[in-house]
Amino acid sequence: MKKWGSVITAALLTLSLVVAGCANQGQSSGASGDEIAVGVLLPVTGNNATDGKDMQNAIEMAVKKVNDGGGVLGKKLKIEVADDGCDPQMATTAANKLVSQNVVAVVGGYCSGATLPSSGVFKNANIPMIVPAANSAKLPAQGYDTLFLINGLTPDQAQTAADYMAANQAKKVALIHDNSAYAKDLADFAKASVEKAGGTVVAYEAINPEEKDFSALVTKLKGVAPDATYFTGYYAAGGLMLKQFKQKGVSGLFLVGDGSFSEDIIKIAGADNAEGLLITATPTAEFIEGAEAFTTEYKATYNNLAPGPFSALSYNAVNLLADALKLANSTDHDALKKAIKETKDFKALGQTISFNAQNTLDTSNFAVLKVTGGKFTLAK
Repeated sequence: MKKWGSVITAALLTLSLVVAGCANQGQSSGASGDEIAVGVLLPVTGNNATDGKDMQNAIEMAVKKVNDGGGVLGKKLKIEVADDGCDPQMATTAANKLVSQNVVAVVGGYCSGATLPSSGVFKNANIPMIVPAANSAKLPAQGYDTLFLINGLTPDQAQTAADYMAANQAKKVALIHDNSAYAKDLADFAKASVEKAGGTVVAYEAINPEEKDFSALVTKLKGVAPDATYFTGYYAAGGLMLKQFKQKGVSGLFLVGDGSFSEDIIKIAGADNAEGLLITATPTAEFIEGAEAFTTEYKATYNNLAPGPFSALSYNAVNLLADALKLANSTDHDALKKAIKETKDFKALGQTISFNAQNTLDTSNFAVLKVTGGKFTLAK
């Protein structure tokens, strides 16, 4: 049944892509009246809603800034938010919804597993999508001329993790993923990077992200005594795993990928268990030189809440889109795609954006962060 269910699901997703493409071929403008409609695709519900909300907050801030400055092409930007729930089927439905709303472009994409099918919907509708978070190497491998990534890719993140572990004499490494597109991708690249550096992968395991009890896995890890464990999935499972890892007394460092980069992982694991946790991620606004005003405004706007892991990148995505609309001097999809593609040295928070042949960044923006005293700090 599982096999046939997967086949049926894939067929339905494919049909959705075809329907979206056929229904919207020829549509070239998401502008009407005094507004330009911009789609926003994020996890509004589910385990990753916290990061989704952080991204939406930053997007709304950027839109307000653009509109307060006179808008773009004489019009105001208006966002249309759709919930992908970090789920492929939800994402396909949400993407089709945005296509039906005739958006000029889309900003969003948190989970790679949800971004993969939704990017296909937008490709068939010829709608540009700027992705500030999702970073599976499978995304640019699709070859879509409508898809632009402004976060570093999984091979870069994996190399960052491997370099840190090697520098800290972690020769025996355990890799854990949750079978999502992003997490397995990151674990596979990390395995290659660790082995290339002369390390040994002593465990390579997959978990169910809905699982609450990781005792069997943790017992196995304790038996192989890793120098470091790298969990590449998301924070809901990561926090529970870290808590049980510490309670069982498993040896070595504990690292997580950027899917677990959230204050929620500290809350779930508990402050004591999270102390010393290492995260491979793009630095948050508080670590970005020149982002002080953004951080201050964000906190003032959102009841002293600090910007999230992908807030700065989401803010950058909107400003990049606004700049491209001005360069294109049009909301025509082809003209806008061309303008985004030809973006050169666009100055943004913590990054200068230019796109390579794959519509990704040439320079990695990953760092290693560490939980110290219940706060994220840059690892030494």
